[in-house]
Amino acid sequence: MDTTPPAQGRTPLGSRALLQSRRLAQATRLAQATRLAQATRLAQVRPLQLRTRPSQPLRTATLGSPAEYRLAAPNPDREPWPATELRIGGNRINVRRTPSANPDAEPALYVHGLGGASTNFTDLADLLSPWLDGHALDLPGFGRSGPPPGGDYSIAAHTRLVIDYLELTGRGPVHLVGNSMGGAISIQVAARRPDLVRTLSLVSPAVPDLRPKKGSDALMPLLLVPGLGARVLARLDELPPERRVRAVIELCFAHPEKVPPNRLAEAVAELQARRGYAWAAEAMLRSLRGLVRSYLTVGARSPWYALSQIQAPAVVVWGQLDRLVDVANAPRVARTLPDATLLVLPDIGHTAQLEDPVSTARAILGLLARANAASAPERVGS
Repeated sequence: MDTTPPAQGRTPLGSRALLQSRRLAQATRLAQATRLAQATRLAQVRPLQLRTRPSQPLRTATLGSPAEYRLAAPNPDREPWPATELRIGGNRINVRRTPSANPDAEPALYVHGLGGASTNFTDLADLLSPWLDGHALDLPGFGRSGPPPGGDYSIAAHTRLVIDYLELTGRGPVHLVGNSMGGAISIQVAARRPDLVRTLSLVSPAVPDLRPKKGSDALMPLLLVPGLGARVLARLDELPPERRVRAVIELCFAHPEKVPPNRLAEAVAELQARRGYAWAAEAMLRSLRGLVRSYLTVGARSPWYALSQIQAPAVVVWGQLDRLVDVANAPRVARTLPDATLLVLPDIGHTAQLEDPVSTARAILGLLARANAASAPERVGS
């Protein structure tokens, strides 16, 4: 879940006039916060009447065996995978494909988080390519994809886009991998269309949790305020690209110093390109608000209920030092899924597929082995 950098050395708005604007907006924000808190209490209580399995024992993820799955070392010089453009309904979608030399490789689909792009999976898709033939989407308005018709950036709209893509390409059922907001979208896809998902891998999925988190992005609440969020992003766009990218990396990584120079350069180039897109700020703001709006749904429409309905075997991977989505949510996510295991990675942040692609790959390969073992009797019987 890529996001905006924290303020450094001065207020985010950078001027007295905008500070006054913040104070004027304070009453509105407090009223909104009260409503959000009330809705959150409902969201936390009602789904427990459904199939959230709070007492289900936690199952630790089994990593793919090194003897069965021989992973190559990550290639820091690997460039982003080639991209193609597809028309899906009225959407112009950018897709990066990681081909496999294995004719028996199974299809996989990678879904990025808020502010992210298909390039968030360059290394992970490379490591998994001997077993998985991977596609990674740029969601509408992100990466190199165009904006959606009508400007609909809701989680429901992103979910429809992923489903439409799988139907159009005929690649389902796939091994579906989602990080952050991409995890939230993947949850909905797996719940609504079990026929399209063979396994589900969730990396720090953005599940409902509106509690303030120490060390998280101080600007995030401001982006939710109508009229203010656009001005905050405009101010941030005045920062030098490398400074902004480094701030985002510091927020998403436990150890930003380990990011290879070429990956930093790629992120800077991506930011510079996106600053030329008129829809970039709108995509960020509306997707964030759509995500928070999904947090407030209750009953059979809640994300927690969707998790409880997923039939595919799953693995949940979470960085213990995640500053954006609290790792305290990890056990509940794993318990709510009917067939899931959990891997918490120490000393890792919000984007484990970037910071520790090897452990993330081994967790996904362990899930693949589990799914294959479960389906083996069916294959023999058929």
